[in-house]
This record gives sequence, C-alpha cells and structure tokens, in this order.
Amino acid sequence: MRGPWRSIGAQVALLVLATTAVSLAIVAVGVIAVGRDTFATLMAEHGVSTTAASDMFDRSVSLVIVAALVLAGLAAVVLSVLVARRLTAPLRAVSAAARRLAGGDYSARVAVAGPTEVASLAGSFNQMAVQLEAQEQVRRDFVANASHELRTPLTNLQGYLEAMRDGVVEPDRAAVESLLEEVERLMRLSRSLDSLATGDLSRALPGDPPELDLGAAVRTAVDLARPGLERAGLQMTLEVPSDVRARGEPDAVAQVMGNLLQNATRYTPAGGAVVVRAEPGPTYARVTVSNTGVGIPAVDLPHVFERFYRVEKSRDRASGGAGIGLAIVQRLVEASGGQVGADSAPGITRFWFTLPVGQRH
Repeated sequence: MRGPWRSIGAQVALLVLATTAVSLAIVAVGVIAVGRDTFATLMAEHGVSTTAASDMFDRSVSLVIVAALVLAGLAAVVLSVLVARRLTAPLRAVSAAARRLAGGDYSARVAVAGPTEVASLAGSFNQMAVQLEAQEQVRRDFVANASHELRTPLTNLQGYLEAMRDGVVEPDRAAVESLLEEVERLMRLSRSLDSLATGDLSRALPGDPPELDLGAAVRTAVDLARPGLERAGLQMTLEVPSDVRARGEPDAVAQVMGNLLQNATRYTPAGGAVVVRAEPGPTYARVTVSNTGVGIPAVDLPHVFERFYRVEKSRDRASGGAGIGLAIVQRLVEASGGQVGADSAPGITRFWFTLPVGQRH
C-alpha cells in the first residue's frame, strides 16, 4: 500500500532534510575534529595545558556547534515543508481538477502557478479541458441533431401507417410517394453520416482526379435542383460559360453541388433568388452559389464548414438541416485538391469552391 512518504512532497522534504543533515554533519565534524586540535595548539602556545584547552573548547565551541546544528535542523524542516507545499499544491489542484473532468465536469480549470514545469503542466491541462469541453458540446449537438432528424420522418411514417391501418388514409399512389419521401430522407441522413466517417472521403477519391466539363456538371446539378427551387418559390439564375473545365470526380462534384443548392434552397425565403456562377481560371476553376436572405452572422461564418455546427439553431432545426452537408462539401473539395469558402452580408450569402485545372504534383 502506498504510504504518505511515497508522495512527491514527502520525498522532496526528505531530500532537503537529508541534504541539510549531511552538510551540517560535514561542518560539525570538520569544526570539532580539526578545530579541537587547532584550539589546543593555540592555547598551549599561551601556556594553557591540553586538558584545560579541551575543556574550554567543549564548554564554548562545542556547545555553539550543537546549538547551531539544532537550529539549522529546525530551519531545514520548516523550509522543506514550505518547498514541498509550494510544489505539491498546484499538483493537487491539477489532480482534483482531473477527477472533476473524469466525472463529467468539463468546466474544470486550474490556476497556472508554481515552478515552470508545474505551471506548464497546469497550462496543458487547461488546454486539454477546453478541447474536451468543445468535443463534448459537439457530441451533444450531434445527439440532438440526429435525434431530431430521425424523429421527424419516423413520426410521419408512423402517422401514415397508423392512418392506413385504421382506414383513415387510402394506400394510394400519393400516400406511398409520401412514405417513400420520408424513407429517402432517412437514407440521405444515413449516407451523410457514413460519408463523414474518418478517412472515407479521402480514400474514395483518386490521387489525380480526371478532367471533366465542370460547366456541364454544374448545369446538370442545377437542372436536378430546379423543381425543388420552383416549389420553394425561388428564382434561379445560371451564369455558366460554355466551356469551364477542371479536374475532379463527377460524383463528388455532383454531391458538392447538390449540398450547396440544397443549403441555398433551405435558407432562401420564398420569393428570393439563387444564383449559380462558374468561372474558368488559369490554375483553378471557381463555382459560386449565392442566395438572398438574412445572411450568416459574422461570429458564425468561420464555423459553417464544421461538423454538426448550426447557424441560428432553432431555425436550422425547423428547416431540417443536420449540420453536416457543408462539412461533406469541404472534405470532398479538399480531397480533390481544391478549396472552399463562404462570405455573407445582410441580404446575400455566397458559398464557393475551386477545383484545379492542371494535374496535381
């Protein structure tokens, strides 16, 4: 069993005491052993006998040495305790905070104090706690988002099926299509979560994507999204030159465009406009998807491509977003050698991505 002497404070105190004891012993032996003979020699030169000189040395110098040793020992004990406390106090604080962190209290922090090494440990602990708190928030957001995303279509499915069972709704084509739409929504969520599995997107794309007609890919994606835009009451504008080429996987580009257009449809109010542009370039081709609306707050803009991040969380939940579409866009584009970005101002929001024109080296 670990005893109190196994603690770092006790060991430091014992080390200080041992060092002090050895130093005092060396001094005492030196003074008493060497000093006695020197004192006796000097006294003999002045006519004092050796026995009398030894008695005088014992009554004066020896008593002083003993008293000094006692005082020095007491001082060493006090100093060793103070040093041990100064060293162990921040370590105990880190230990207590670590127990709180292990118990689920992610707000646990410690003061950065003590010797340099201990202060560095405290700083590292605080940094770890911040990261764990952020990861815990991501986990909670994911659970809440996934729960909502699953609950809505499942509730609809349950309602339709119960209505059919009770004879309230006839199992006609329209009812089956509505059920199928809810099932497809669940499948899209499942595929999105699968796509965010670590490394899946990077392994799915080749190291050097083939050349493709980016303009044609953009036009095809817009044609597929146009019915949804029209149902939402949005005006669609397409500005794509006849020949915009780049390097990328057709399936990846289709998914990127689908996610960006779905995002624009979701957050553009009825009567608003969505504009899609494609621009050729010497090294990179650029595609921009713009939509009218309230815009993205500046504090949220740097985080829109993070997994499960929601802008205006109550509105996003009502719109049905899971907070993963833009994260997929970023991973697909970057895996193809391109870049993504976003900017927003009151009344307009733009998402863009680039793809390389030449071969990657």
